[in-house]
Amino acid sequence: MAVSIFQVSFEHHRTALGIGEASPRISWQFEGDAGNWSQSGYSIEVSRQGKADVFNVTSSDSVLVDWPTVALSSAESALVRVKAYGADSVDTDWSEAFPVETGLLADDDWSGAQVIAANKTTEQNVPHQPILLRKDFSLDGDVSSARLYITAYGIYEAFINGDRVGDAVLAPGWQSYNHRLVYDTYDVTSLLQSGSNAIGVHVGEGWYAGRIGFSTSRNIWGDTLGAFALLVVTKADGSKETIPTDLTWSSSTGAIITSEIYDGELYNSTLDQPGWATVDFKAPESAEWIGVKELKSPLGRLSAPDGPPIQRVEEVQLQEVITTPSGATVLDFGQNLVGWLQLNVTGPAGTAIKMVHVEVLEKGEIAIGPLRSAKQTDTVILSGSAQTWEPTFTYHGFRYVQVDNWPVEQTPLDQHAVKAIVVHSDMQRTGDLETSDSLLNKLIHNVLWSLKGNFMSIPTDCPQRDERLGWTGDAHAFAPTANFLYNPAGFWRGWMKDVVSEQLEMDNIVPVVVPYVPAVGPKMPTAVWGDVVVANAWNAYQAFGDVGALRAQYVGAKAWIDGGIPRGADGLWDHTYFQFGDWLDPKAPADNPGAATTDSGLVADAYLVYVTGLVSKMAAVLGLDAEAAEYAASVAALKKAYQAAWISADGIVKYETQTGLALSLYFGLFPDGQDGPAAQRLQNIVEANDYRVGTGFAGTHLLGQTLTAYNLTDAFYSMLMQTSVPSWLYQVVENGTTTWERWDSLLPDGSLNANMMTSFNHYAFGSVVNWMVRTIGGLAPAEPGWKTISVAPIPGGGLTSAKTTYLSPYGRVSAEWTVNEGTFNLKLIVPPNSRAEVALPGDNGRVMNVGSGTHTFKLSGVAGKE
Repeated sequence: MAVSIFQVSFEHHRTALGIGEASPRISWQFEGDAGNWSQSGYSIEVSRQGKADVFNVTSSDSVLVDWPTVALSSAESALVRVKAYGADSVDTDWSEAFPVETGLLADDDWSGAQVIAANKTTEQNVPHQPILLRKDFSLDGDVSSARLYITAYGIYEAFINGDRVGDAVLAPGWQSYNHRLVYDTYDVTSLLQSGSNAIGVHVGEGWYAGRIGFSTSRNIWGDTLGAFALLVVTKADGSKETIPTDLTWSSSTGAIITSEIYDGELYNSTLDQPGWATVDFKAPESAEWIGVKELKSPLGRLSAPDGPPIQRVEEVQLQEVITTPSGATVLDFGQNLVGWLQLNVTGPAGTAIKMVHVEVLEKGEIAIGPLRSAKQTDTVILSGSAQTWEPTFTYHGFRYVQVDNWPVEQTPLDQHAVKAIVVHSDMQRTGDLETSDSLLNKLIHNVLWSLKGNFMSIPTDCPQRDERLGWTGDAHAFAPTANFLYNPAGFWRGWMKDVVSEQLEMDNIVPVVVPYVPAVGPKMPTAVWGDVVVANAWNAYQAFGDVGALRAQYVGAKAWIDGGIPRGADGLWDHTYFQFGDWLDPKAPADNPGAATTDSGLVADAYLVYVTGLVSKMAAVLGLDAEAAEYAASVAALKKAYQAAWISADGIVKYETQTGLALSLYFGLFPDGQDGPAAQRLQNIVEANDYRVGTGFAGTHLLGQTLTAYNLTDAFYSMLMQTSVPSWLYQVVENGTTTWERWDSLLPDGSLNANMMTSFNHYAFGSVVNWMVRTIGGLAPAEPGWKTISVAPIPGGGLTSAKTTYLSPYGRVSAEWTVNEGTFNLKLIVPPNSRAEVALPGDNGRVMNVGSGTHTFKLSGVAGKE
């Protein structure tokens, strides 16, 4: 019997370098087979400034425990080890030492740094050409350590002595720039040398100054590209030297002519300036280097990252080279992905290779219609020498790429010449579910790829057309699924800061997209979308148990309920306002996706009761008992108003649809005794619809949980296993590799849905994985943060086995079951310092409480499940 600590973390950072918390909370995860092991206390050793101190605490807490000593100062580092003591006298060894280091915690720490831009007239109503910024400097003596703190008005890459700094791409990502500008911290010690050095920053327009939204408008947050950086060098003798961005730098342009989020990159290799960020750089005669000018300072808005950066995460190999009916050459990577191509190519100087990226083919040719105005086109003009190229300041959503003018005589077009680079926010993968059904496994695979493609610094709706916006309703529906498959705790924390900042600036109204983009329209209060400020905060708390984050988000949740929602006389929504409602109900007209079979007013009012109840729960967790009681009383009054507005005296909902009934049932809106018959009617409606989906954004993510709550799980299994449109597996059998925006983005006859709102990479309907994990896999948090695990698998749908794993805040959880000749077998692994509540199928609701370790269960007579 053994137990050990395998990971120590700080707040929600995977890498705790340059964090913004001076007293970061500490967590540790366990591994080992110790049975019924619980922690009785712990010791934390903090080594800083050459001194190690040990702090002993009697507590079972091992997640987000308080920093035990004096707060870290700005740019201070420490090493932290943890040792845990078992209640049964079985203790862990000391963990490895894990580093933590703060960033620049005060504006004064940036002393001397200015935002610098090329000293030229900025482009007007056209794309901005990326700029090069450089400076030579000298260092005397040996370098002990060095940190580069950097951000940009735009997106940047940094170089020191010709070497690229770090591995983030599209940095610093996308934020609500008027409120928060993220800066990054890099350890650049190994890149510097005694004597002459050079630093360079390449800046592109990105989201900051590019074309964003449905119009041609640009420069939403600013119209001039700039960099803001401070290089801090610590010498071996302890002295420090700083190299800030200031007016002593120089600027130019290079081979990238344009590089845009929607439209792609134009790269002219003949204009490259090799070595431009090296000491020995001599500018070509054709290049002009000019001075720089100062832009408005970002001080007061600077923020250390909460979540991980966007990074190159994996590579996908070319699967096939296709010749289309028109004779075009198209590359098929076999997977709809998000990122870009990397080329290894030699060709005649001046050859212009054009690459158009699309998600699907139509009649054998690339389908550019779903991109709308986005071009997703990269063009590379070759140098004449062997070169490796990939774009710098753009990204694409694609499976297929049409390639024109490839120099086949010099470079065969194959896997050696081209590969796809996958990029997304580098969150830690935590959860997985594998079943005995290959189609369900492919569905999970597709959902994973849609998550990866749309978690790009913010949660976007899609990654390919002229949109890619932080739609709040999509994030609301999908968050519980994301919280299992990955650990987006820090990702959500950063984005939710922007949600609240935008909300409070807009009279407590949550924008439908965050960051707010004017082209989407004026401020507009809408249910489900606006409700994200409550629901995502609560869902994150359930997944990660972070009371501190919940407290921070309570401000926005309360503001939305108290002042953001326009009310009628009965306290429900003012129904004169527009609502998205059950968006993309499969029976809604293709050109009017909001015209659902369920009235949008019912949807809005149902969610209002729900999120008001969540705010009451939030207040209770935070110890705000009076406010909790106030909101609970509001829930009671709103329920009565809902019943008066939407439910007849005999319990019939005005809109007896899958969504109308599911929301009324799941949110507990029926008078006593009327919910049972309503659940039966919901089952009848599902059955009468041949077990096909009848819900849109508002209803889909809750339909399965509603049926299961009323012991109608078999009905949802029948829905889940359907392969005809509309269904989840229709997309799978039609060879989709991601989840689609519309249930019928691809029509049964093989043609594309002609509507201009047709994406093949939207995660919202992938929210079904939350039900799959909880019901097929049987895993869910029984209390916030997974201290106690609910294990309650319900076999069905002809499945004979399933295995679910999850890396919880305490360690890895695993539940693996099989059904064989009516006997149900379960193998459960519970990590140390946590417990599980186990309910076996057909065991009459009996719950068994078990501690850590490996447990096996067997129950006979599980009939009808094979």
